Amino acid sequence: MTIQWFPGHMAKARREVTEKLKLIDVVIELLDARVPLSSRNPMMDEIVAHKPRLVLLNKDDLADPSKTKEWTRFFEEGGATVLPINAQTGQGVSRISPACQTLAQALIEKQRAKGMKPRAIRAMILGIPNVGKSTLINRLASKRIAKVGDRPGITKQQQWIKVGKELELLDTPGILWPKFDDQATGFRLAATGAIKDELLDFQDVALFVLRYMREMYPDRLMDRYKLNELPEDGVTLFDAIGKKRGHLLSGGYIDYDKTAEMILRELRAGTLGRITLEVPGKTV
Repeated sequence: MTIQWFPGHMAKARREVTEKLKLIDVVIELLDARVPLSSRNPMMDEIVAHKPRLVLLNKDDLADPSKTKEWTRFFEEGGATVLPINAQTGQGVSRISPACQTLAQALIEKQRAKGMKPRAIRAMILGIPNVGKSTLINRLASKRIAKVGDRPGITKQQQWIKVGKELELLDTPGILWPKFDDQATGFRLAATGAIKDELLDFQDVALFVLRYMREMYPDRLMDRYKLNELPEDGVTLFDAIGKKRGHLLSGGYIDYDKTAEMILRELRAGTLGRITLEVPGKTV
């Protein structure tokens, strides 16, 4: 299965981001802690390379804590300031404004040197669809400003949001890139909900997840689905899970669609445990 998604409004959003960048002091890049590299838009590196950047690893509660530490080191070694957060509960969110102040310190000192009272830091929030931008903005603003949904494509236009007196945020629509260089990237984004479910073959995505978990989290699979052993072949493993859950059609055949939807639903909800689907320097 080839996964691609580049709606017209996203191409427009990229142009608008480039145009608005001259107004911005700090870029806040919101990533999914379960797929940090896959959820990092490579186009943004060239667009915002000259701006101070704060990397937020959102949905930290769903990600493997040990892997989040590895990813934090990975991005810090690349020169970024990194904060693991949970926009849903507010964990780590209070550290965002001070971090932006630190990143914009040179600008603040320049304003003071001119005898000016430092204005609010202007930050742009960037992130792919369904990574939690609207939830974060509402959390920072302490009120419902941005639309929130559990599907990609909720935010369609840019808007400024005040966060106290020290920070102003520019929300932007989620921007995916035109082509995934590695199909595994598409599968990871599909598994975590960044790509509209209507565009997916659940069976292929679920099979990708099972093969990864068999390699990296075998105990989780055995415990969750009450398996005595894990078959080497991914399809056979798929069959075993479907049979254990009683997802059967007439004649005793496995209902693959129902089994696949269950696996992805449980992954996204954290029912399978705290799982990170990629590790720095390792491809599975």
